[in-house]
Amino acid sequence: MITVEVPAKVNVQLGVGGLRADGFHDLANVFFAVALGDRVTAAPGAGVTLTCAGPDAALVPLDDSNLAARAARLLAAHHGIEPDVRLHIDKAIPVAGGMAGGSADGAAALVACDALWELDTPLETLLELAAELGSDVPFALVGGVALGRGRGEILEGLPVSGTFHWVFAVADGGLSTPAVFRECDRLREEAGTGSTEAEVPTPDADPALLAALADGDPVALAEALANDLQAAALSLRPSLADTLRAGTEAGALAALVSGSGPTCAFLAKDAEAAEAVGRALTESGTCRAAHVTHGPVPGAAISAPRP
Repeated sequence: MITVEVPAKVNVQLGVGGLRADGFHDLANVFFAVALGDRVTAAPGAGVTLTCAGPDAALVPLDDSNLAARAARLLAAHHGIEPDVRLHIDKAIPVAGGMAGGSADGAAALVACDALWELDTPLETLLELAAELGSDVPFALVGGVALGRGRGEILEGLPVSGTFHWVFAVADGGLSTPAVFRECDRLREEAGTGSTEAEVPTPDADPALLAALADGDPVALAEALANDLQAAALSLRPSLADTLRAGTEAGALAALVSGSGPTCAFLAKDAEAAEAVGRALTESGTCRAAHVTHGPVPGAAISAPRP
Protein backbone atom coordinates (compact mmCIF):
# COMPACT_ATOMS: atom_id res chain seq x y z
CA MET A 1 0.00 0.00 0.00
CA ILE A 2 1.31 3.44 -0.99
CA THR A 3 0.04 6.75 0.39
CA VAL A 4 0.81 10.05 -1.31
CA GLU A 5 0.26 13.52 0.12
CA VAL A 6 -0.53 16.25 -2.41
CA PRO A 7 -1.06 19.99 -1.90
CA ALA A 8 -3.80 22.37 -2.96
CA LYS A 9 -2.81 25.48 -4.87
CA VAL A 10 -3.65 29.13 -4.87
CA ASN A 11 -3.04 31.30 -7.91
CA VAL A 12 -1.18 34.36 -6.65
CA GLN A 13 -1.45 35.68 -10.20
CA LEU A 14 -3.89 34.41 -12.80
CA GLY A 15 -3.52 36.37 -16.02
CA VAL A 16 -6.01 35.25 -18.66
CA GLY A 17 -5.47 35.90 -22.36
CA GLY A 18 -8.11 35.95 -25.06
CA LEU A 19 -10.18 33.01 -26.24
CA ARG A 20 -8.21 30.82 -28.65
CA ALA A 21 -9.58 28.94 -31.63
CA ASP A 22 -9.29 25.67 -29.67
CA GLY A 23 -11.52 27.03 -26.90
CA PHE A 24 -8.72 27.55 -24.38
CA HIS A 25 -7.04 30.73 -23.11
CA ASP A 26 -3.32 31.48 -22.80
CA LEU A 27 -2.46 31.96 -19.15
CA ALA A 28 0.22 33.53 -16.99
CA ASN A 29 -0.58 31.44 -13.95
CA VAL A 30 1.63 31.76 -10.87
CA PHE A 31 0.86 28.64 -8.84
CA PHE A 32 1.61 28.51 -5.11
CA ALA A 33 1.32 25.17 -3.26
CA VAL A 34 -0.09 25.27 0.28
CA ALA A 35 -0.12 22.78 3.14
CA LEU A 36 -3.86 22.15 2.87
CA GLY A 37 -3.91 18.89 0.93
CA ASP A 38 -5.36 15.48 0.12
CA ARG A 39 -3.99 11.98 0.70
CA VAL A 40 -4.38 9.29 -1.95
CA THR A 41 -3.67 5.65 -1.08
CA ALA A 42 -3.10 2.96 -3.70
CA ALA A 43 -3.39 -0.74 -2.88
CA PRO A 44 -3.48 -3.90 -5.01
CA GLY A 45 -6.88 -4.56 -6.58
CA ALA A 46 -8.73 -5.94 -9.57
CA GLY A 47 -9.41 -3.18 -12.07
CA VAL A 48 -9.71 0.41 -10.86
CA THR A 49 -11.90 0.99 -7.81
CA LEU A 50 -12.22 4.28 -5.96
CA THR A 51 -13.41 5.34 -2.50
CA CYS A 52 -13.34 8.70 -0.77
CA ALA A 53 -13.67 10.09 2.76
CA GLY A 54 -13.74 13.62 4.13
CA PRO A 55 -16.10 16.60 4.56
CA ASP A 56 -16.86 16.89 0.82
CA ALA A 57 -16.67 13.16 0.01
CA ALA A 58 -20.27 13.03 -1.17
CA LEU A 59 -19.40 15.55 -3.90
CA VAL A 60 -16.52 13.50 -5.31
CA PRO A 61 -17.36 11.34 -8.36
CA LEU A 62 -16.25 7.74 -7.94
CA ASP A 63 -16.43 6.75 -11.61
CA ASP A 64 -14.01 7.20 -14.51
CA SER A 65 -14.60 10.96 -14.56
CA ASN A 66 -12.46 11.19 -11.42
CA LEU A 67 -8.94 12.31 -12.32
CA ALA A 68 -7.37 9.82 -9.91
CA ALA A 69 -9.04 6.91 -11.72
CA ARG A 70 -8.15 8.40 -15.09
CA ALA A 71 -4.54 8.82 -13.96
CA ALA A 72 -4.28 5.16 -12.98
CA ARG A 73 -5.65 4.03 -16.33
CA LEU A 74 -3.42 6.44 -18.28
CA LEU A 75 -0.25 5.33 -16.48
CA ALA A 76 -1.11 1.65 -16.95
CA ALA A 77 -1.83 2.15 -20.64
CA HIS A 78 1.48 3.98 -21.10
CA HIS A 79 3.34 0.96 -19.70
CA GLY A 80 1.10 -1.66 -21.34
CA ILE A 81 -0.11 -3.21 -18.09
CA GLU A 82 -3.51 -3.80 -16.51
CA PRO A 83 -4.74 -0.96 -14.25
CA ASP A 84 -5.32 -3.08 -11.15
CA VAL A 85 -5.53 -0.77 -8.13
CA ARG A 86 -7.77 0.25 -5.24
CA LEU A 87 -7.57 4.01 -4.75
CA HIS A 88 -8.75 5.80 -1.62
CA ILE A 89 -8.87 9.60 -1.33
CA ASP A 90 -8.78 11.33 2.05
CA LYS A 91 -10.32 14.62 0.93
CA ALA A 92 -9.42 17.93 2.58
CA ILE A 93 -9.17 20.23 -0.47
CA PRO A 94 -12.55 21.86 -1.22
CA VAL A 95 -14.39 20.26 -4.16
CA ALA A 96 -14.92 22.58 -7.18
CA GLY A 97 -13.37 25.31 -5.05
CA GLY A 98 -10.71 26.75 -7.35
CA MET A 99 -7.85 25.03 -5.51
CA ALA A 100 -7.23 22.20 -8.01
CA GLY A 101 -8.35 19.41 -5.69
CA GLY A 102 -9.29 17.05 -8.50
CA SER A 103 -6.04 17.78 -10.29
CA ALA A 104 -4.11 17.16 -7.07
CA ASP A 105 -5.74 13.74 -6.74
CA GLY A 106 -4.78 12.93 -10.32
CA ALA A 107 -1.16 13.82 -9.64
CA ALA A 108 -1.15 11.82 -6.40
CA ALA A 109 -2.60 8.78 -8.17
CA LEU A 110 0.17 8.93 -10.78
CA VAL A 111 2.84 8.89 -8.06
CA ALA A 112 1.08 6.26 -5.94
CA CYS A 113 0.40 3.86 -8.81
CA ASP A 114 3.90 4.32 -10.20
CA ALA A 115 5.32 3.24 -6.84
CA LEU A 116 2.78 0.45 -6.26
CA TRP A 117 3.43 -1.05 -9.68
CA GLU A 118 7.23 -0.47 -9.36
CA LEU A 119 7.42 1.29 -12.72
CA ASP A 120 10.08 3.94 -11.98
CA THR A 121 8.59 6.30 -14.55
CA PRO A 122 10.82 9.36 -15.10
CA LEU A 123 9.42 12.64 -13.78
CA GLU A 124 9.49 14.12 -17.28
CA THR A 125 7.15 11.34 -18.48
CA LEU A 126 4.88 11.74 -15.45
CA LEU A 127 4.62 15.45 -16.25
CA GLU A 128 3.65 14.65 -19.84
CA LEU A 129 0.95 12.25 -18.64
CA ALA A 130 -0.20 14.83 -16.09
CA ALA A 131 -0.64 17.42 -18.84
CA GLU A 132 -2.89 14.97 -20.71
CA LEU A 133 -5.10 14.76 -17.63
CA GLY A 134 -5.51 18.51 -17.14
CA SER A 135 -3.84 21.90 -17.06
CA ASP A 136 -3.33 22.00 -13.28
CA VAL A 137 -2.13 18.41 -12.80
CA PRO A 138 1.57 18.98 -13.64
CA PHE A 139 1.93 21.65 -10.95
CA ALA A 140 0.49 19.32 -8.30
CA LEU A 141 3.36 16.94 -9.11
CA VAL A 142 6.09 19.52 -8.52
CA GLY A 143 4.59 21.94 -5.98
CA GLY A 144 6.51 24.92 -4.62
CA VAL A 145 5.90 28.03 -6.70
CA ALA A 146 5.87 27.99 -10.49
CA LEU A 147 4.78 30.03 -13.48
CA GLY A 148 2.41 28.12 -15.74
CA ARG A 149 2.14 29.18 -19.37
CA GLY A 150 0.04 27.87 -22.26
CA ARG A 151 -3.06 26.44 -20.56
CA GLY A 152 -1.02 26.43 -17.35
CA GLU A 153 0.71 23.12 -18.03
CA ILE A 154 4.08 24.53 -19.22
CA LEU A 155 5.87 25.11 -15.92
CA GLU A 156 8.84 27.20 -14.86
CA GLY A 157 9.90 26.99 -11.22
CA LEU A 158 10.18 30.35 -9.45
CA PRO A 159 12.49 31.38 -6.60
CA VAL A 160 10.77 32.01 -3.27
CA SER A 161 12.01 32.82 0.23
CA GLY A 162 10.48 32.13 3.60
CA THR A 163 6.95 31.06 4.47
CA PHE A 164 3.72 32.84 3.59
CA HIS A 165 0.60 32.44 5.73
CA TRP A 166 -2.83 31.94 4.19
CA VAL A 167 -6.46 31.50 5.14
CA PHE A 168 -8.96 29.88 2.77
CA ALA A 169 -12.69 30.48 3.15
CA VAL A 170 -14.75 27.65 1.69
CA ALA A 171 -18.12 28.50 0.15
CA ASP A 172 -21.21 26.33 -0.05
CA GLY A 173 -21.34 24.62 -3.44
CA GLY A 174 -18.84 24.97 -6.26
CA LEU A 175 -18.28 26.94 -9.43
CA SER A 176 -17.72 25.38 -12.83
CA THR A 177 -14.33 26.44 -14.19
CA PRO A 178 -15.57 26.48 -17.83
CA ALA A 179 -18.56 28.59 -16.76
CA VAL A 180 -16.27 31.11 -15.06
CA PHE A 181 -14.10 31.39 -18.18
CA ARG A 182 -17.22 31.89 -20.32
CA GLU A 183 -18.38 34.62 -17.96
CA CYS A 184 -14.95 36.25 -18.17
CA ASP A 185 -15.29 36.33 -21.97
CA ARG A 186 -18.83 37.69 -21.71
CA LEU A 187 -17.80 40.49 -19.35
CA ARG A 188 -14.96 41.46 -21.65
CA GLU A 189 -17.34 41.65 -24.60
CA GLU A 190 -19.78 43.68 -22.53
CA ALA A 191 -16.99 46.08 -21.57
CA GLY A 192 -16.06 46.54 -25.22
CA THR A 193 -12.53 45.20 -24.94
CA GLY A 194 -13.19 42.06 -26.96
CA SER A 195 -12.50 38.53 -25.75
CA THR A 196 -10.46 36.78 -28.45
CA GLU A 197 -6.71 36.22 -28.52
CA ALA A 198 -6.48 38.85 -31.28
CA GLU A 199 -8.06 41.43 -28.96
CA VAL A 200 -6.68 40.57 -25.52
CA PRO A 201 -2.93 40.93 -24.88
CA THR A 202 -1.01 37.77 -24.01
CA PRO A 203 -0.55 37.84 -20.22
CA ASP A 204 2.82 37.68 -18.49
CA ALA A 205 4.00 37.38 -14.91
CA ASP A 206 4.14 40.61 -12.92
CA PRO A 207 7.78 41.49 -12.07
CA ALA A 208 6.67 43.04 -8.75
CA LEU A 209 4.96 39.80 -7.76
CA LEU A 210 7.99 37.71 -8.69
CA ALA A 211 10.24 40.01 -6.65
CA ALA A 212 7.93 39.78 -3.62
CA LEU A 213 8.04 35.97 -3.76
CA ALA A 214 11.82 35.91 -4.11
CA ASP A 215 12.20 38.36 -1.20
CA GLY A 216 9.72 36.56 1.04
CA ASP A 217 7.82 39.84 1.49
CA PRO A 218 4.12 39.29 2.32
CA VAL A 219 3.26 43.00 2.21
CA ALA A 220 4.68 43.39 -1.30
CA LEU A 221 3.05 40.14 -2.40
CA ALA A 222 -0.31 41.38 -1.10
CA GLU A 223 -0.04 44.46 -3.29
CA ALA A 224 0.67 42.35 -6.38
CA LEU A 225 -1.94 39.56 -6.05
CA ALA A 226 -4.19 39.45 -9.12
CA ASN A 227 -6.84 37.20 -10.64
CA ASP A 228 -8.38 37.99 -14.02
CA LEU A 229 -11.20 35.52 -13.27
CA GLN A 230 -12.26 37.23 -10.05
CA ALA A 231 -14.79 39.57 -11.68
CA ALA A 232 -16.41 36.61 -13.43
CA ALA A 233 -16.56 34.56 -10.22
CA LEU A 234 -18.15 37.50 -8.38
CA SER A 235 -20.62 37.98 -11.22
CA LEU A 236 -21.75 34.36 -10.90
CA ARG A 237 -21.58 34.33 -7.08
CA PRO A 238 -22.05 37.91 -5.76
CA SER A 239 -22.04 36.74 -2.13
CA LEU A 240 -18.28 36.15 -2.40
CA ALA A 241 -17.82 39.91 -2.05
CA ASP A 242 -19.07 39.62 1.55
CA THR A 243 -16.49 36.91 2.26
CA LEU A 244 -13.66 38.96 0.77
CA ARG A 245 -14.75 41.98 2.82
CA ALA A 246 -14.96 39.98 6.05
CA GLY A 247 -11.40 38.73 5.69
CA THR A 248 -9.88 42.10 4.89
CA GLU A 249 -11.76 43.75 7.76
CA ALA A 250 -10.30 41.06 10.04
CA GLY A 251 -6.78 42.12 9.14
CA ALA A 252 -5.77 40.16 6.04
CA LEU A 253 -3.16 41.94 3.95
CA ALA A 254 -5.08 41.07 0.79
CA ALA A 255 -7.94 38.91 -0.42
CA LEU A 256 -8.77 37.33 -3.75
CA VAL A 257 -10.86 34.58 -5.25
CA SER A 258 -8.73 31.44 -5.61
CA GLY A 259 -8.56 30.45 -9.27
CA SER A 260 -12.06 30.12 -10.68
CA GLY A 261 -13.54 30.14 -7.15
CA PRO A 262 -15.61 30.03 -5.11
CA THR A 263 -12.96 29.53 -2.40
CA CYS A 264 -11.52 32.87 -1.27
CA ALA A 265 -7.87 33.25 -0.28
CA PHE A 266 -6.49 35.67 2.29
CA LEU A 267 -2.80 36.49 2.74
CA ALA A 268 -1.81 37.29 6.32
CA LYS A 269 1.24 39.03 7.76
CA ASP A 270 2.22 36.06 9.94
CA ALA A 271 0.88 32.90 11.58
CA GLU A 272 -0.79 34.79 14.44
CA ALA A 273 -2.57 37.14 12.05
CA ALA A 274 -3.72 34.19 9.95
CA GLU A 275 -5.29 32.55 13.01
CA ALA A 276 -7.15 35.78 13.79
CA VAL A 277 -8.44 36.06 10.23
CA GLY A 278 -9.52 32.43 10.29
CA ARG A 279 -11.49 32.93 13.52
CA ALA A 280 -13.17 36.05 12.18
CA LEU A 281 -14.18 34.35 8.95
CA THR A 282 -15.59 31.37 10.83
CA GLU A 283 -17.68 33.74 12.97
CA SER A 284 -18.73 35.98 10.06
CA GLY A 285 -21.29 33.60 8.59
CA THR A 286 -19.99 34.40 5.10
CA CYS A 287 -18.39 30.98 4.47
CA ARG A 288 -18.87 27.32 5.29
CA ALA A 289 -15.42 26.85 6.80
CA ALA A 290 -12.06 28.59 7.10
CA HIS A 291 -8.70 26.82 6.83
CA VAL A 292 -5.48 28.37 8.15
CA THR A 293 -2.38 27.10 6.40
CA HIS A 294 0.99 28.09 4.95
CA GLY A 295 3.29 27.56 2.01
CA PRO A 296 4.98 26.94 -0.23
CA VAL A 297 5.21 23.17 0.17
CA PRO A 298 6.45 20.38 -2.13
CA GLY A 299 4.27 18.59 -4.65
CA ALA A 300 2.90 15.05 -4.56
CA ALA A 301 5.13 12.82 -2.44
CA ILE A 302 4.95 9.39 -0.82
CA SER A 303 4.28 9.45 2.91
CA ALA A 304 3.69 6.92 5.65
CA PRO A 305 0.11 5.63 5.82
CA ARG A 306 -2.02 6.93 8.67
CA PRO A 307 -1.97 4.66 11.73
